[in-house]
Order: sequence, then C-alpha cells, then structure tokens
Amino acid sequence: MSDDKKQQVLALGRLGWSLRDIEEAVHVRRETASGYLKAAGIAVRPPRTRKPPAPPDEPAKPASREGVSTDSDAEGQSKPASRAEVSPDLGAAIAVTPDRSPIASACEPHRDFIESAMRVGRNAKAIWQDLVTQHGFRGGYASVKRFARKQRGVQTPEERVVIETPPGREAQVDYGEGPMVRHPETGKYRRTRLFVMTLGFSRKSVRLLVWSSSSRVWAELHERAFRRLGGATATVVLDNLREGVLQPDVYDAQLNPLYRDVLAHYGATALPCRVRDPDRKGKVESGVNHAQRTLHGLRFETLEAAQHYLDEWEARWADTRIHGTTKRQVAAMFADERPHLLPLPVEPFRFYAYGERIVHLDGCVEVAAAYYHAPPGWVGRTVHVQWDGFRVRLLDKSNGILLREYVVQKPGGRRVRDEDRPKQTPKSTVYLLGELTRAGRHVTTLAEQLRCERGDEDVIRSLQGMRSLVKKYGAASVDEACAALLELGLRDYRSLRRYLERRPTAPLSLAQVDPLIRQLTHYRDLIEQKTQGDSQ
Repeated sequence: MSDDKKQQVLALGRLGWSLRDIEEAVHVRRETASGYLKAAGIAVRPPRTRKPPAPPDEPAKPASREGVSTDSDAEGQSKPASRAEVSPDLGAAIAVTPDRSPIASACEPHRDFIESAMRVGRNAKAIWQDLVTQHGFRGGYASVKRFARKQRGVQTPEERVVIETPPGREAQVDYGEGPMVRHPETGKYRRTRLFVMTLGFSRKSVRLLVWSSSSRVWAELHERAFRRLGGATATVVLDNLREGVLQPDVYDAQLNPLYRDVLAHYGATALPCRVRDPDRKGKVESGVNHAQRTLHGLRFETLEAAQHYLDEWEARWADTRIHGTTKRQVAAMFADERPHLLPLPVEPFRFYAYGERIVHLDGCVEVAAAYYHAPPGWVGRTVHVQWDGFRVRLLDKSNGILLREYVVQKPGGRRVRDEDRPKQTPKSTVYLLGELTRAGRHVTTLAEQLRCERGDEDVIRSLQGMRSLVKKYGAASVDEACAALLELGLRDYRSLRRYLERRPTAPLSLAQVDPLIRQLTHYRDLIEQKTQGDSQ
C-alpha cells in the first residue's frame, strides 16, 4: 500500500471512521486498514449493531423523558431510547414524537455540495463557512456539524498542555502545507507552503503563502508578519528547522545569522523548542491545522488569489471566532495585546547575502569578483562575510564581531585601509620573487617592475599567476615571452598569459630556395622573349 493511502487510512481513523467507511473511501481492505490503525495506536471503531426487535406479543413501552426513540418496528410501535443511544446534538436536530414527523435539516438542499466537500477532506467548519460565503446559507454551524456527523464519526479531541503567556511576550511560528496553486512558469498546479505566526496571548495569527522556503524567505516572512501585526514580540518560539537553526541545542542553539539579525532588528530573540517537543508550540500548530482544513481541496490560479482568499477568511472567520480556551473573541483579545507589542523600527531590515571566506595570502577575501582586505594577522583564517548592494562586512566567525566594513567595489576592484598595509615586504612576496628569479632574467625584471607599480601586497596574485605559467609552459618559454613584452612596453600578467596562449607552437622557417621561388634571370629571359615577339 502506498504512503498516501496509508496516511489517508490513519487520518480517517483519527476522525473516528469505521473500517467499512474507510474501505469504501480509500479502497483498502478492512483487515489491512485495521492492522495499520492498531500499529499506530488508533482505536478501531466497532461496526454499528442493531438491537433485536421486540417480541410480537410484547407491548410497546412509552418513551422515557431522558431520550426519544427514532426507530420503530414493523407494527409502527416505538421503543424507548436511553440517553446513551441518542446524542444531544442529534436529538436537537431531529425530534420525533408520536404526533410529529422528523424535521428536515436545513442542510438538505445543499447535500451535494456538502458531500463533495467532505470527499476532498474538508471539515464541517470549512464547509459551513463556504456555504455562508458562496450560497448565502442562513443555518448555524451546529446544523452542518450534525449533518456531517451522520456521514462520519465524532473525533475525540486530544489532551494538550496549554502554556499561557502575558501579552506581547511570545509568538510561535511554523510551516504547513498550503493549497494547490498554478505555477506561472510551468502552468501546472503546485503545492505551496503556509507560514503561520500565532501570538501566545491572543491567538491572533498571520498566515502567509510562499512557493518555497529558504533562509532568506524564512527571515522575510517574519518581517512581513511583524509589519502586519503592527509590532513584534519579545520571543519567537520555533522548531529546529534549518532555515532558522543551524545547530540544535537545548541551552545554546546556533541560529542562522540572517535570521538572528532580523529578529535583533525588531528587538526579538529566538527560542528553539526541544527536539521532538511539539506541545511547546501547540498554539501555532492549531493555527496551521485550522488554516489547512480551510484550504484543503481548494485550487487557485495565482498565488495572489490564494493569499487574498486566506486574508478574507482570516478577517471574517478566524479573527471573529470565540476561542475554545480563552472563551473570548480573538480580535478582542488582540486589541488588548497590541499595545504590549514592541514598536516597529523606522526602517525595515536591509537583507544581505552571507557566506564564509578564507583570507588569501595578500590579506584579502574575494566577494563578487572584488577584493577586500582583512585586518593583519588573519591570513589563512576563515571570516564571515555579509554583503548587499551597498556594503561588505567582514566579521569574526566565532563571536560575530565586526572586523572591517567597506563600500561595494566593482569587479576587479580592491579596498585596503592604510593602517592595514604592511610596513615591510610580506614573506609571501619575497618567496614568490625568489622562485621567479630562477625562471630567467627577463621574468625577474618583469616581476620587479610589477612590484614597483602595484606594491608588495597587490602584486601577490600576479606573481602567483606568473609562477603558474612557468609550471605550465616552462621557464624558457615564459622568459622569452617576458622579453617580448618588455620590448613592447607591456607589464601585466594578463598580457603575458595571452602571449603564451596565442604564440605559434613552432617558429616559421622561410627558405631562400623553394620550387615556387625562381631566379631573377628566369624572369629577365621571359621578358626579353615577350618583347622580341611583339616587335616582329
């Protein structure tokens, strides 16, 4: 059995469906479904059994006050029903007395719509909301809930630990599965990702849809959520997903640098959960499940249309509901919590790219084909680099201390502070000059001229390039090429490399005697013959 069918069986089992209903819906044998449910610790609902009919000679007993019978025997005589046999909700929906017929449900005209929505997995709350929004349904949610319960069993809620926090103290974040949306590039429907941030006090949620996730997207979603809420919380509780946490640790987790800086910009700190501890962020998980049940089975043509639908649902239904734990409207509680949120900074966070670089022998690191000098003593060590369209920052990898900050240079540019320039010739430069001296007199001359023009540090990369050319083409060929360049007045590594790449493999030999080259006397005789012939 495929994983999808297995997950469907487990989901329907948690909803209280019987094995017969699961078999019809998923097309899996009852024995197979029962085995998977038992292995997952899900109780299997036994099949419904009918009580044997009363003997023909036994008179019917009047209905008790505690329950109302809805079954009758062949002779039309009713039998009593206990409180356990008739649920309060069902009894309120269909009341049967000897003098009255069953009352038709308000959902009956919408049976086809409800059944089709249930087949794609939408719950009663989402179906009722769609009925009100799309069909002008005037009935209550309880009516739709009772109608749906006739098709499937009652889900038993799981007990969870609820951690209450003061207003403005905590927000919980998590990812979930979004709806299917047609991708603009491929034209095919693609599953989106649902980002949810839920405030711990009011249960106010911000739900955003994206195509895919990354470290940059994860940080941007937090900023968008803070901007929508009008403030930030002191802490943000999250899972140990890679976009936010590089190295999980209960006491000292290593956060993603970009994510850490975004939270610091808004005055918040991250609080990763313990591994495999979902109850710590149960509020946002409820917010994710609430939205997933609403969006389940829906398809949208654009991501903007899906987000618009989600925003309208958030304002009309999610914010106006009476929360089951707080017993208050979410919007009213958010009105109390909003003044306690941290104020937003004037400017949004300036997002940057980041990475790690090893400081080269010339004391520089390369960023986007430009070179930036590190402080003295950092050659061979790794630094953390941050850059955007304006600035390049070099930071200590171990503690995040800023080492140097430069204005972005064009490709090939170089930035060095005066205080970072060495007072004496670096050992690396001396070593490279010594190696090139053994390659030939003209190689040494060109290397010294480059050093005088560019300086001891900036010339290192050119000297390394000349050394690589000596290894590739040989010392004699490079020395000959350097002699030619010096004669032409060219003194740069690039011209040397091009000369060696384009020079002929063997010198051309121009022979003085060749069958095609004739003596001048031959042409003299030929001219005289031609002249005499014309005169005659």
